[in-house]
Amino acid sequence: MSTRAPEDKEAVAEVSRHRPLSGFWHLALLLASGLAIFLSAYQMFNVGSFLMDGDNLWGLPFMLSQAIGVNFNLLGLQYLYWLVFLLLPFVFVYWPAYKSAPNEYVPWYDIFLFGLTMAVCVYFVIQGDRILDEGWEYEVPEDAVEAQYLTYVLWALVLDATRRAGGIAIFVIVALFSVYPFVADQLPGILLASSPDWMEIGNRMSMSNEAIFGIPMRAFGTLVIGFLIFGVALTHTGAGSFFLNLAFALLGHVRGGPAKVAIFASGLMGSVSGSVVTNVLTTGVMTIPTMKRVGFRPAYAGGVEACASTGGVLMPPIMGATAFVMSLFLEVPYIEVAKAAVIPSLLYYFGLFVQIDAYAARNDLKGLPTEEMPSLVKTMKEGWYFIAVFALLIWMLVFLNQETIAPYYATVLLIVLNQIFPYHRWNRQKFFDFIASVGKLFAELAALLAGIGLIVGALVVTGKIGNLASDLLAIAGGSTMILLLMGAFTSFVLGIGMTVTAAYVFLAIALAPALIKGGLDPMSVHMFIFYWGMLSFITPPVALGAFAAAPIAKADPIRTGFEAMRLGSIIYFIPFFFVFDPAFILQGPIAQTGFLFVQALAGIVIVAGALQGYMLFIGTMSNGLVGIFSRACFAVGGIALATPGNDVINMTNAELAIWTAVLIGIGGAAAFVDRRQLIADSAD
Repeated sequence: MSTRAPEDKEAVAEVSRHRPLSGFWHLALLLASGLAIFLSAYQMFNVGSFLMDGDNLWGLPFMLSQAIGVNFNLLGLQYLYWLVFLLLPFVFVYWPAYKSAPNEYVPWYDIFLFGLTMAVCVYFVIQGDRILDEGWEYEVPEDAVEAQYLTYVLWALVLDATRRAGGIAIFVIVALFSVYPFVADQLPGILLASSPDWMEIGNRMSMSNEAIFGIPMRAFGTLVIGFLIFGVALTHTGAGSFFLNLAFALLGHVRGGPAKVAIFASGLMGSVSGSVVTNVLTTGVMTIPTMKRVGFRPAYAGGVEACASTGGVLMPPIMGATAFVMSLFLEVPYIEVAKAAVIPSLLYYFGLFVQIDAYAARNDLKGLPTEEMPSLVKTMKEGWYFIAVFALLIWMLVFLNQETIAPYYATVLLIVLNQIFPYHRWNRQKFFDFIASVGKLFAELAALLAGIGLIVGALVVTGKIGNLASDLLAIAGGSTMILLLMGAFTSFVLGIGMTVTAAYVFLAIALAPALIKGGLDPMSVHMFIFYWGMLSFITPPVALGAFAAAPIAKADPIRTGFEAMRLGSIIYFIPFFFVFDPAFILQGPIAQTGFLFVQALAGIVIVAGALQGYMLFIGTMSNGLVGIFSRACFAVGGIALATPGNDVINMTNAELAIWTAVLIGIGGAAAFVDRRQLIADSAD
């Protein structure tokens, strides 16, 4: 059995949303993308400082810099101006202005916006040194008064770029926050804040490191960008096919094998792509049909793929843009965020695996015939270098702490090895496709993260960020549990209308300080917000991951969403686990972490069996009243077993253990009665 990443299906999906670029526009995108890649490497490897050292290269670069008046050493804001100059204009030619806009050519108004964006960005690039040296974010000098008006032009362009790349929902939210600084002093209650004059607002939004060029864009320019290049390189060198073949070779023949393949392959691909929907479209076209072939119901098969793809974004070592933004908010190395996600992601996939195994056992679903499986030896022979590249990346992240340059070394090694071996070797066209894909991804993220920055800027400019935590604590009556429930609900709701990164950034500013002030661990709080923001991908009525999987499974999207919700149910509880005890995310003694991990595994096995109606050592449980009562007792008992005792729920581990024993004992007794009834019915 041989698998191939479904590039044709991705292309169809892409054309439906994007305008295909050819001719001049394609060449321009290749040039801009290549320059952005070069610029990011230039900045991450600190080439500018080397060139500006008069002792290097006989001082020639330094003397040239002095002669032409150009500083080769780009400071943070200057570097971001350059990135926006290279990337943001292409949003207006790649994404049509509206659904019925011309798709076969670029209309005049998009060309105008493309040119206007470049012109405005060129101005800020040229003035970059003065903006930093003279503090234009607070007061623009008289000889540069035009900057105050251009800040608003850039602001408007970012809003439209956000609408095109992110959709109407996130545009409305960003636009409302953009207006907030102008009316904050006229709003009631918790919304009341100061409103600076319009000049200061514009300056702070476009010429400071607090808004458009704030934490989200800084994360993109300094951390995310290298991993994005690496992720695109993986997909263009056949990593998708390798992961699928490896998963089928290892798991395809076992009970419920194709569903277990989906967990393995989608987990690996999702950690690379950082996109749930892309992950579903990439791996789902292979895993979903094979799941249906061995007997999985269509909606169940789609739900499995949606859950597996959603979990991939939570899986280290690459977790998407949000994790990198989190590292800047927490002011910790990215590897600390990745380490914190290890146990929660393992618990999530373990729960998914156990549920699938229980479902397969209950319905007597076999795996695929062994003779149809790809050869493990051949698969490893053709793709071993993907594992080698991952090993290099993890070694540089964990042991060398080189998070900014590690993905560049990994990308170079990957491309070199790919060209040495004949299996996925690039020709010139494939190389250009890689560069173009990088540029399109960069442009989309630049637009979205710049828009998200406006949300941050609105709260900073008005000073609301300083007292919001106290206001929220007052609303919750000082109860940390109420705040957690507020945070979970708000994260989920915002995840419906925003990207996960946007929802996370907003709550990291608005809610996280209040939870931390309430005595919770900072890393636990930020991970809690991140996880709950992801839940909209598998929870109806939105469930974007399930809606992407449903057409492939030829199933009803809502039914697929509810199947995904049930399968991924453990993710609704895991965030509370690590908030209740940070040892779950390696923020405590290792012995405590080990004890909690084993306890959680046992609890998840019980919960999974209850949800699927097949309990280890008991067997099938019926859908009758006794069977449902037994399953309910097991489910609640399993959750009690997995939950650590803490002050928030006002229960100790001993008290939870008593409740666990009582509930599981009652559930076991009911299951015994239920089994006897099932045997009697089958005998009749």
